[in-house]
Amino acid sequence: MTAYKQIASNKRRTVILIAIFIIFILALGFAFSYFYEFGYGGLAIVVMIAIGMSFASYYSGDKVALTTAGAKGPITKEQNSYVYNMVENLCITAGIPMPKVYLIQDDSPNAFATGRDPEHASVAITTGAINILENEELEGVIAHELSHIKNYDIRLMMVVIVCVGLIALLSDFFLRFSFFGGRRRDAGGQAGMILLIVGIVLMILSPIIAQLIKLAVSRKREYMADASSVLLTRYPEGLARALEKIDAYGKPLKRANNATAHLFISEPYGKKKHAFKKLFSTHPPIPERVKALRSMA
Repeated sequence: MTAYKQIASNKRRTVILIAIFIIFILALGFAFSYFYEFGYGGLAIVVMIAIGMSFASYYSGDKVALTTAGAKGPITKEQNSYVYNMVENLCITAGIPMPKVYLIQDDSPNAFATGRDPEHASVAITTGAINILENEELEGVIAHELSHIKNYDIRLMMVVIVCVGLIALLSDFFLRFSFFGGRRRDAGGQAGMILLIVGIVLMILSPIIAQLIKLAVSRKREYMADASSVLLTRYPEGLARALEKIDAYGKPLKRANNATAHLFISEPYGKKKHAFKKLFSTHPPIPERVKALRSMA
């Protein structure tokens, strides 16, 4: 599959996943307002809370991510001309502003991008990536992260995370009212009781399903960033070899964190060995990504 086809395919799948999110939120909102006869007032409060959370994430999420990861900087051209010039040249090719460049003092090779748009973006690279990866390999990694910036992936994931939070809040409110009292609509016979049970089951399972959708969106954006990286470097083998080296290293980052795991080019926890790795992973398996990259050559 060519890079252009890979990008188009991932865009379609991401739209489908976001649509599923919206359907879940509407279903939960209907169940909540129906059973407790709150109309849309209670739902509006939850939405307002979610909007407040999204604004906070929108304007300060990048600073939190950089601090959490232990990133130092931003660096100047004089401090590290090799990395700075590489980022600058790729930005010119991509047609995006130069982001701030940070370094993470960690031997594990990895990198991530953050920021609400290309004008307010940052790229953080571990010293391990700089030391272990060859020039073309590091270029592929940086091109991948710049692709996240150009494709507005960080903003998309922020929307997804807010959706997950909204679903969790609705589920929590519903369950609290169910078990600790509250103004409930009469079940209305056997059919009404079945509907009530279905609603409660939906409320219990929906946060889990929402989390799985979030992880699925994250994985699709990784495939898209890989494909976009190829368009920038015109050399898929560079990123493919970089991913193989990152996978072979296998050791976790010193400051690996669930809140920022989806940002990195590869999961920062090292190699996991459990049956549900693929389902509950923020990233596709590296062998599959490498295979997709080499199919673009």
